[in-house]
Amino acid sequence: MTSARETVFLVDDEPAVRSALTRLLRAAGFEVKSFGTASQLLLELQPQPGPWCLVADLRMPGLNGLELQEELRRRGLELPIIFISGRADVGSGIRAMKGGAVDFLEKPVSDVALREAIRKALEGDRRDRVLKLEEAELRARAKTLTPREREVFALIVTGLLNKQVGAELGASEKTIKVHRARVKEKMKAGSLADLVRMADRIELTLESVRRQAATEKE
Repeated sequence: MTSARETVFLVDDEPAVRSALTRLLRAAGFEVKSFGTASQLLLELQPQPGPWCLVADLRMPGLNGLELQEELRRRGLELPIIFISGRADVGSGIRAMKGGAVDFLEKPVSDVALREAIRKALEGDRRDRVLKLEEAELRARAKTLTPREREVFALIVTGLLNKQVGAELGASEKTIKVHRARVKEKMKAGSLADLVRMADRIELTLESVRRQAATEKE
């Protein structure tokens, strides 16, 4: 059973196709919002609290599917897209997939294939939302570190020992040990391996730390 918060946006300029697909998807338990043109979708599209995806015809009057994909990217609206098309177009299909589309289906669309593609897209969006929340939390924790603690963090995850970090920063080994303990505490890390994974998630390096410190001073 799908959640009522799982929303499928559907864009197709053919009323009969749009109506049939809307009925199909609602019967499958999805919340469906359908539009006849990409422009209509863009006027009403707002970020959703739950998983979402877009099913869009590739060839439409006005903005076509690929142009819609580019406009969504430009606006920072990240939602998985499933393209449907009445004509096989390898070039457009490749371009769509390179642009981040999760699937490309030919009309007449198989009911089973469409439902499976949508479930895959929604599950991917759900995972992405969790990852983004986790990353935001890690960045918030990193902001609680002092400039020196950030430097220590960036250096210890490269595998340097406390003594080596101290030599790099012009501090005693004992001082680095204290900073290291505070970094682990503030980042809620149980081990060095945890810190390494966290640094990788937020792309923390000594260069980025020092660049941030210089920006904060301006």
